[in-house]
Amino acid sequence: MILLGVNVDHVATLRQARYRNESNTFGGFVEPDPASMAWLAEEAGADGITMHVREDRRHVQVEDVQRYLEHKKTRLNLEVSLSEDMVKLALSLNPDSVCLVPENRMEVTTEGGLDVVGNLARAKEAVDEFAKKNIPTSMFIDPDYSQLEASAKIGSQWVELHTGSFARAWHDVQKRDHELNVLKKGMEIGLSLGLQVNAGHGINYQNVEGAKKLDRVTEFNIGHSIICRSLNQGLPEAVSTMRRLLNS
Repeated sequence: MILLGVNVDHVATLRQARYRNESNTFGGFVEPDPASMAWLAEEAGADGITMHVREDRRHVQVEDVQRYLEHKKTRLNLEVSLSEDMVKLALSLNPDSVCLVPENRMEVTTEGGLDVVGNLARAKEAVDEFAKKNIPTSMFIDPDYSQLEASAKIGSQWVELHTGSFARAWHDVQKRDHELNVLKKGMEIGLSLGLQVNAGHGINYQNVEGAKKLDRVTEFNIGHSIICRSLNQGLPEAVSTMRRLLNS
């Protein structure tokens, strides 16, 4: 069984398109509400929820995470950067797990994996801090041997492989097969290092047929495509269909 984690960041992106100039502490209900959509996703079969609180709070707000946690039914995978302030924030929210990701102020969504090799000391500090509170930590990385090895070296319990290159290559069969093989190799290396291997970024209702060939991946974290489909079909249908496609 491949697990499905649903990322609700893009619900917050849509909300912030109208409310970005409002106070971070929303005085009343504003829509769309990431917490409410997360609860709907759980009811539809999501195995977990992912939220990314960025340093500049461009989409998910701390209050969204706090509201979700009040009625959480599954588990929260919180994505944050390596910065000291964001690690402290994540510790205060006490999620079920943390995924450390790179941040670029110019990007709308995360584009590329974290350079664990180049940030080895800081990444280890963060992993150690989370370990003190029994919060398992993942590294969002490209399927590169050196990054996988570094993730295992610092004590990360699992990794999330960045599938963006595979997703972009989907309509070019030759490139698609190459990128899938790169991911398969990364998956096998990660497992050989004792890491749980998750994956995500750019997976949609078409390329999921190829992505699920990574059959030893524990969980796919998928957001944008599910939220897009939910605009037409409704979130429960969007989540349940993706979960069925992963395992059919």
